[in-house]
Amino acid sequence: MGLRDFVSTLREVPTLLALKKGMKPRSVEEIDSIAAQVEDKAERFGERTAAIFEGSSVTWSALNHTANRYARQFKATGVGKGDTVSVMMENRIEFLAVMIALSKLGAVAGLINTNLRERPLVHCIAITESKMCVFGEELTEALAQVKSELPLTEGSDYVFVPDSGTHPAPNWATDLVAASADHPADNLPDSRSVALGDSAMYLFTSGTTGLPKAAVVSNRRYLQSAALASQAGLRCSEHDILYICLPLYHGTGLMIGAGSAFTSGAAMFIRRKFSASNFLREVREHQATCLIYIGELCRYLMNTPRQADDHINPLRNIMGNGLRPDIWLEFKNRYGIERISEFYGASEGNAAFANLMNKDQTIGMTTSEIALVRYDVHDDEMALDEAGRCIHVEDGEPGLLLARINEQAVFEGYTNPEATEKKIVRNAFEDGDAWFNSGDLLRVIDAGFTLGYPHYQFIDRIGDTFRWKSENVSTNEVGEIINGFAEVQFSNVYGVEVPNADGRAGMAALLLDEQLTQLDVERFSKYVNHELPAYARPVFLRIQADIDVTGTFKMVKGDLREQAYDLDTVEDPLYVWKPHGEGYEPLDADYAAVIARGEAGF
Repeated sequence: MGLRDFVSTLREVPTLLALKKGMKPRSVEEIDSIAAQVEDKAERFGERTAAIFEGSSVTWSALNHTANRYARQFKATGVGKGDTVSVMMENRIEFLAVMIALSKLGAVAGLINTNLRERPLVHCIAITESKMCVFGEELTEALAQVKSELPLTEGSDYVFVPDSGTHPAPNWATDLVAASADHPADNLPDSRSVALGDSAMYLFTSGTTGLPKAAVVSNRRYLQSAALASQAGLRCSEHDILYICLPLYHGTGLMIGAGSAFTSGAAMFIRRKFSASNFLREVREHQATCLIYIGELCRYLMNTPRQADDHINPLRNIMGNGLRPDIWLEFKNRYGIERISEFYGASEGNAAFANLMNKDQTIGMTTSEIALVRYDVHDDEMALDEAGRCIHVEDGEPGLLLARINEQAVFEGYTNPEATEKKIVRNAFEDGDAWFNSGDLLRVIDAGFTLGYPHYQFIDRIGDTFRWKSENVSTNEVGEIINGFAEVQFSNVYGVEVPNADGRAGMAALLLDEQLTQLDVERFSKYVNHELPAYARPVFLRIQADIDVTGTFKMVKGDLREQAYDLDTVEDPLYVWKPHGEGYEPLDADYAAVIARGEAGF
């Protein structure tokens, strides 16, 4: 341990001690909620800016008043404590006001991914038993396509929120702004009966492989995450401005971004959608001091043309998840970032990790009771000892993350009890114990002096890690290496089936640099051969004009796996590294037939 590392850690101690004191488990019966936090900020910082959006701004007092009027309108139409209301709206101030309004009534906001259409959209509204759907003007068409399949009454159960004002509310929906205009703007008494243990919202899984599941988030969980973010991660106050460009229907944007503002009084600069080309200009114009990120967002920014003054900006602290080690230090230095507070935690999970000590390239530490256990990725199951118990991995060895379920670490689960039970590992180490199965592979790393807390790195999802040539291959780690090749903007790595071969062969979908029309296959082959062991080297390549991502910039793999290297399905250029070959070469119909017959010799 060096002196710099020691001094750096000591600087973190006061904040960590204060956080530990403030993060003691609170009773689920205690009265507190998202709405209560906003009411507090309206009282304390009434005329300070709460949010900035597309040239307009709103104070904390005005935001609270709008939410009060919305809440009274919802109440007048029958929404009460425990009722679920689906919310489908792009990022804007009205989204926040709707969510706060529902919190004031103790209602549950079902936050719908704005990219969903048809069956997945119907599914999300139906499984939460929503008695009303609030939607933005910009999503009218999406709701119109499915309303006949929903158990909602036209007129009363559909609530329209104007956006551009180009189109009025359809005849099957009520205009929320118009209907609420004459309601009083003072606080409702209802919010004083909303407790920490009450459900606040449903956050949905991405649904990239099957229909989304609704994860339950209580007020306690939301406010704990928000306090962690604002106090120890972003370390923000009413004097800060948070740059939020992630979708607010997603946990990172809503819990870390908006949550930090709700608990600290910081202002929010809200972007409808992320724009790499406008990022630095807006950060400077609005003097944003904190950024809420997803790792893929950072990678997009790294692919923009570099300017000598990129580091001259007001950003100090950033917090998010998924920033991979291969670009961590370069991103930090390029944009002059002081602190990167990477965190890890599933929307539905009961354990959280946070890089609170500014240790580079880690997801940080945790105070949760966890275990990393051996996982057989080939058979897609946990490895067990002779007694049928889970096996702890050695330090530095990747292992499946389990988090103990108890009164201090409740697993709130999903709306579907069967889906909830599938995520629980029972009798893992002793009779009667219960653990949340994260589905993620992590490992302990040496992060220097960290007050006795081990630090961790995220490796991969168990479904994404695959086995080839008797070795486990991490799609994330291989992708990071490939992204280091100058001609590649992004890579999406996944495993595909090959006849007469054990395991799954690696395949990489590549998005080339904008100036290039084709890959220098020879140079890329030499690079991959040098940087990756043979078993980890992708067998197949697919050159794409664009890469599909979810609303939170996560790469979609499901369709790619299914299409694999089928020349009849895939129109993109395909390449293969043949057994005993010296590099990639175009995949043609003759060799594809050899593979299909199981005669390729992989």
